[in-house]
Amino acid sequence: MGKTADLTVADHQGNGMAEHRRSLQSVNIRNSKAKSIITNKVAPVVITNNCREEFQIHDKIQSANYSMGRISDLLPEHYLVLGEFFMVQDVYSRADVLNTTKSHGSPNFRKVKGNYPLFGMGQPSLSGFKQVLQRLQIDGCEVVIFIYLREEPVVFFRSDGDFIPYTPRGRANLHENVHDLDRELSAEQIELSIRKELCDFAKLSENMFYVYNDIEHFKDEPQQVQILSEEDIHVTEEVYKRPLFSQPLHRYYRLPLPMEGAPLEETIDAFVNILRETPNLSLMRDSSRPLPALLFSCQVGVGRTNLGLILGALVFHHLQGVSKSPSEHKLDFQVIQLLISRLSKGQQVLDEVDDAVAMCSEMHNIKNAVYENKLKLKGIGEDYQIQGSSTKGYFLQRTLQSLERYVYLLVFNAYLHDQYPQAFPQSFSQWLCMNAWIYRLLASMDSSELSAPTSLITDGIRVMVRFLATDLLSTAKEMKVANFRRVSKMALYGMAQPNSEALAVVMSYLTDQRRGHSTILWLNLQEELVLEANGQMFTPREPGCLEQPIPVCVQHPQQLQEMELALKQDVLRCEKWLEVITEQDKQMRMFKTCHTIEELFVHQKSIHPGLSYERIPLSDCCAPKEEVFDHLLEAMKSSLAEDSNCAFIFNCHNGKDRTTAAMVIATLTLWHINGFPECEEDEIVSVPDAKYTKGEFEVVMQVVRVLPDGHRVKREVDVALDVVSETMTPMHYHLREIIISTYRQIKMAKSEADAQWLRLRSLQYLERYIYLILFNCYLHLEKKDSWRRSFSQWMYQVAARAGVYAILNHLGFSEFENPDDSPMARLRFRWLPHSVQSIPMRGQLI
Repeated sequence: MGKTADLTVADHQGNGMAEHRRSLQSVNIRNSKAKSIITNKVAPVVITNNCREEFQIHDKIQSANYSMGRISDLLPEHYLVLGEFFMVQDVYSRADVLNTTKSHGSPNFRKVKGNYPLFGMGQPSLSGFKQVLQRLQIDGCEVVIFIYLREEPVVFFRSDGDFIPYTPRGRANLHENVHDLDRELSAEQIELSIRKELCDFAKLSENMFYVYNDIEHFKDEPQQVQILSEEDIHVTEEVYKRPLFSQPLHRYYRLPLPMEGAPLEETIDAFVNILRETPNLSLMRDSSRPLPALLFSCQVGVGRTNLGLILGALVFHHLQGVSKSPSEHKLDFQVIQLLISRLSKGQQVLDEVDDAVAMCSEMHNIKNAVYENKLKLKGIGEDYQIQGSSTKGYFLQRTLQSLERYVYLLVFNAYLHDQYPQAFPQSFSQWLCMNAWIYRLLASMDSSELSAPTSLITDGIRVMVRFLATDLLSTAKEMKVANFRRVSKMALYGMAQPNSEALAVVMSYLTDQRRGHSTILWLNLQEELVLEANGQMFTPREPGCLEQPIPVCVQHPQQLQEMELALKQDVLRCEKWLEVITEQDKQMRMFKTCHTIEELFVHQKSIHPGLSYERIPLSDCCAPKEEVFDHLLEAMKSSLAEDSNCAFIFNCHNGKDRTTAAMVIATLTLWHINGFPECEEDEIVSVPDAKYTKGEFEVVMQVVRVLPDGHRVKREVDVALDVVSETMTPMHYHLREIIISTYRQIKMAKSEADAQWLRLRSLQYLERYIYLILFNCYLHLEKKDSWRRSFSQWMYQVAARAGVYAILNHLGFSEFENPDDSPMARLRFRWLPHSVQSIPMRGQLI
């Protein structure tokens, strides 16, 4: 009786015995075992020498499923890894700046300054890694914790008794590794898939495969490597774990770090787990035993290795105390100053990070990188017309990424101060959700602080876009402003941005004999720069980015008004024609008159002394920041303390989104002060998915279950939304109903970018609805103390401990999809300023 075994053979397109012979050349069968091979149309049969066994080859490689390509017409065509990539030798000799490959086994091997057992290096071969371990052992390192920082897949080919690392790279850029190949798979899984493909390719090509060593000159390229079995290719785990069997005290971890920017929270969590699992890295450690050596490695041992070394240095700071290094200059950024001012032991946190950066700066200095990118960005700003917006955008992103990396080191060190003495009861992710104000602060680290021009006109921003709000409520004819409306039975009004003429008309209307409002608080919600020029409202735009307002980062509304005043002065001084975009066309104009919004209200206040004006910037379509709720509530409380019949007016650019949100907040506030109207029972809604129209999403109900009397709190918000929505029926706009209607549009999006924009918008609308519920709960619980504790304090001190931010950090429509598939489910990414171009694709993280 013969028996069959699953051996692999190539399956080329075509028929006949020649095809089988070519296939059999790739079958790896020892000559001593095979006596004869019988070919047939079903599957080749192998008979062993002793005639006792018969193997029939069943599995076939579907070569048609693999892609082929070539780098250039002068080079041979061959199979491509993962359908599109070439295998390129990982590290070229010139990358070894410290010239340590021969002496130590890896490129750029080094020990940090000071006495810490902290080492960094580039990518070694298998023999090189063994040499590194031997070197550390000779130097007295009993325990080595090796932390591999690469997120991209690496495989090792057998070569002259060693295994040499290679990485897949695209034809368009053979010098850069491929990142973000598949968020569903780990790097280890991708490496195994690559090895499987390489073995298949070899069997289809006479046990050979093409790789590239010289991608500068392509001399003698490509090189052929022989692959007879999987043992001729190693994956990373095999290279780094197998040597540990002879040195059982050593340990290996893979901790993927991004090439640029700060690590994800779960990556820091994994690093903290390493600390938890290592008794000798505990603050309760046996001090008579030496510290374990921490060895970090990435490709060339510079960027990511530098970040790993700084993390390690901070850990040793907490274990042994801060070593003394020469003081360096401080990074002068507003976000750093604000962070340090709010952190416990903020100055100590900063000094320790700066010391760690100095210790690890032999190959790379993260603070210098911030300054260098900022200087390049400044140079582009001074020569904007020549270099253009794409170059500016590149260096702006690099500057933000390097600054973000430094700021996250500060945050991580603050976490160590809080959690290390307690043996890390909270993960880094959990701790950040308990301190969500840090996410708010990081979100303010936008482009304006880095690239705001000294003169908005002379530095290249020469486009003024006229404000045009679609008048859906047909009020412009009578009131001279679009979408003017009032909440029934309440002194609450909303509208689009008025010019001076409309402002005069509205004030006359509110103070006439019929309405008779003697005290009026006008709240302007716009966060973008706005001017009235020649009697029309305009906002400045950068050339090439007409859809987005100029990014403005201010900590106080007064700064926004100062910027508008500077813009006005620029416009009036400008001797150039400005490009003006109106609803009809583009024109070139020079403005004779120009006023800031504040100046318009100063003039009206001289006519109507009871008018007060405040600017409370609010982002479009988003949940208001906690501090915005504080400012709105405080402004209303102060006005009502002076006059209980005070009227409140809100406006944004079109009187729709932000105005409506503020009017709901004001409605809830007045109800808590003056009493709630009678709430009718929930009406029966006979429409498809009625519960979603009513806001009964799983994540919303999760929050409702946490809140005291949560169902009543939600119902009151729903009534307020309905009341405000009744004032704007022709708009067909409802802050709750727009959530599901926007989400449903995702399936009809014309492009992936449009789909991601709609997904972000639907999540922002969902979050805003939740924030309104939270605010109403706050009004109930803190009413007894007249709301002396602000909403932001209540959120960070009370709601955070109840897990609210943890819920918001996994925000999504779990009824329909896995929320964590989108980076926008996270506070870190959702709270950032966004444009259509800036949104990462589904499953992609920035």
